[in-house]
Parts: sequence; structure tokens; C-alpha cells
Amino acid sequence: MLKTAVVGVGSLGQHHARILGQHQSSKLEFVIDSDAKRAEKIAKINGTKWSTDFGTLIGKVDAVVVSVPTLHHYQVAKHLLQNGIHCLVEKPFTLKIEEAQDLIEIAKNKNLVLQVGHIERFNPAIIAAAPFVNTPKFIEINRLGPYEPRTSCIGVVLDLMIHDLDILFYLMKNKVVSLEAHGAKILSDTEDIAKVRLKYANGCIADVSASRISIKKYRKIRIFQPDSYISIDYAGKNLKIYTKKERKKKAISRFGIDIKKPKLPSGEPLFYELDNFLSSVIGGKKPVVSGEQGRDAVELALDILKSMVL
Repeated sequence: MLKTAVVGVGSLGQHHARILGQHQSSKLEFVIDSDAKRAEKIAKINGTKWSTDFGTLIGKVDAVVVSVPTLHHYQVAKHLLQNGIHCLVEKPFTLKIEEAQDLIEIAKNKNLVLQVGHIERFNPAIIAAAPFVNTPKFIEINRLGPYEPRTSCIGVVLDLMIHDLDILFYLMKNKVVSLEAHGAKILSDTEDIAKVRLKYANGCIADVSASRISIKKYRKIRIFQPDSYISIDYAGKNLKIYTKKERKKKAISRFGIDIKKPKLPSGEPLFYELDNFLSSVIGGKKPVVSGEQGRDAVELALDILKSMVL
């Protein structure tokens, strides 16, 4: 059983603490938050200790989830890694490529697990869809949600779209050769809505939209291939695969389409993510989402922001 802790127990970090407090491979030793009342409250709920100083963890825990504001990811994770603690750092990994690479090198030199919290990799619909993605020609992704003041320090590309950029890396396994990006500031000093077109080396086009000025959450991805159409609902964890039936006639009607609706597990993606982190630490293996993959997603996000027309 690993001794664990969570640094930053806000809206997401509290759920990391909940799961680590219940997981059979974890003993939640501490929760850390700059807000003492918040830290004490979450500690009490989970029956553990609390502090406002993440330095308290040195020499007392094996693995930590870093769920502080993005601006502080690098500082917190670096200190923990330098002191021999395995880390899962929430997305976006860092705000600079140099910072991401530094954390990767520290983890490598100290033989530590460094995982990045791209939770959609553990979405049952994404996992089930991946084997059916072969020669995509066009991909459309839409991720919309309400504005959250707590993430106003970063724009919608690093806040929301980065999930989909990571999924594209996972599904495509191809290089982006060109991109076009447009955005607008509506509610904050950074872009709150963004539309991006990515062109890949194999000719595939991906249109990616993200907005944080929507009342309702809407998260879908559509993949178009010569032999099939794949529809994934991130939020609803639903998957539909439409494929052409073999036909004798030249024309194809709606009756010439075979529709598959795979039954998906109902487990919580965050549990699967943390389970992978803990098992990677225990088994000394590479996590599903490594520091390198988190870095690549940030790099593409930053390239988009540099090219964006506001």
C-alpha cells in the first residue's frame, strides 16, 4: 500500500482525495491546500491529516497528485520529484515546454513515475473506439461548457481543448503539418472560444472547437473514415459505430448501414486514472499518459495560441 497525498483539494482535487482515500493500494496520509479551512474540511471527510504547506510531505509519502492552479504545477511538482516522490500532475501539465521537459528529466533521473491527468484517456467510450480508428479522413470535435472563474488564468485552449488535442495524439499517431486557429475573448482576458483546423501528415483534417461560454456541457467527437463513421459522446460515455454493409447494388440506402453500440463499463474515469497511477508506481512501469505525452499536448496548444487570430 502506497502512502499518498493530494496537493490542492478544490473542485477536482477533492475527488482525487476521495478516491485515494478508498483505493485498496492507497493510504491517504495528507491533503494540502493553501486555504486552511478547505484543507481541514476535506481532511475530515477523508479521515486524514492536513496542512497548508506541501513541503510537509517530504519523507512522509510515496506518491502525490498535484491539483493546484496550473501556474503552480511546475514549482510544486519539481520540489516533490526532487525529493523522490512520484507525481500525477493535472492537465495542462505546465505553461512552458521548458518546464515540462525539466520535470520529465528529473523524473527520469530519479526513476520516478510522472503522469499527466488527461482523464479522457480513461473514458470508456474512447478506449472502446480506439481499435476501430484506422484511416480517418475527417474528425470533428466539439467541447462546450460553462465559464469557471477558477480557470480564468488560462484560456479555453489550455483549459478545455487540450483534452481533445491529447486524444488526437492518441488516436492519430500522426504529425500535425499545418494549423489555422481563431478565437475570441468574451468573459475573460484570454480566449473563451476557439476554433482550430489541424492538418495531419496523412491528409486527415481535424476541426476542433472549444467554448466556455455555453450554459450546458456538450462534448462529442465524430470520426469519418472510408468504411465507417464513429460517434463518441465524451460526457455521456456513449459510442456508436456506423459501417457500410456489403451490398450488391451501387447505391446505398439507410438500410445498408450497420450500427454497433458497444456496451461500455460504467466505472468512474478518475478512478481508472488513479488506479493506473498507483499500479505504475507499484509495478515500476510507464503510465498511460506520460510526462512526454503531457508535454506534447501543451506544445501543440501553445502553437495554436501563437497562430490564433483574436
